[in-house]
Amino acid sequence: MEEHLSDLVRELSEVGSAAVLKGLALASGGNLSARLPGGDHFVVTGSGTWLDRLTPDDFTLMSLDGDVRGGAASPSSEWKLHSRTYQARDDVNAVIHLHPQHCVLLDALGHDIRLITLDHAYYVRSVGRTPYYPNGSDELADSAAEQARSHDCVIMGHHGCSALGPSVSMAFRRALNLEEAATQTYRALVLGDTTTAFPAEAMRALHHA
Repeated sequence: MEEHLSDLVRELSEVGSAAVLKGLALASGGNLSARLPGGDHFVVTGSGTWLDRLTPDDFTLMSLDGDVRGGAASPSSEWKLHSRTYQARDDVNAVIHLHPQHCVLLDALGHDIRLITLDHAYYVRSVGRTPYYPNGSDELADSAAEQARSHDCVIMGHHGCSALGPSVSMAFRRALNLEEAATQTYRALVLGDTTTAFPAEAMRALHHA
């Protein structure tokens, strides 16, 4: 377990640094986690940690039931969001929760994020959403987990988004493509376009190949 834990912490630390560099999170906004092999434990960033300054001491090892098993004594206030997503999806081994500006803005304004490019269609597939709930609340964790049953990317109203994947790498790819899709949707709206999206027939063919 120690070797796997060390590898996951390293991967998550790299993602945290990249996410801040790309403007997907500011300071301590956002939290990251990965499930350990066996499925009963996950590692999550600690409370108040800056995502671009993560060290091994900034992570908490937890059981899916919420017991702290090692590392930082205070896990992220959003640990329930991660735990309940893992419980809802056996195939998910990483949850990348960030606060990307275009995703949150478009959702707050009532605009759907349109998947426009092949990468958007392949990686994001579909976007779920929840209303606003206080961070760390059971309502947020439960509603996001329910959306995760059908979507790999979930936007939380006036808050942020989670991208899920079988690996840290795939979850982050989805987070990057979700924000790019939001950015392109925003630009399309500025140009007066309200309909352009990846062709529906091509989307069906892509995911049934």
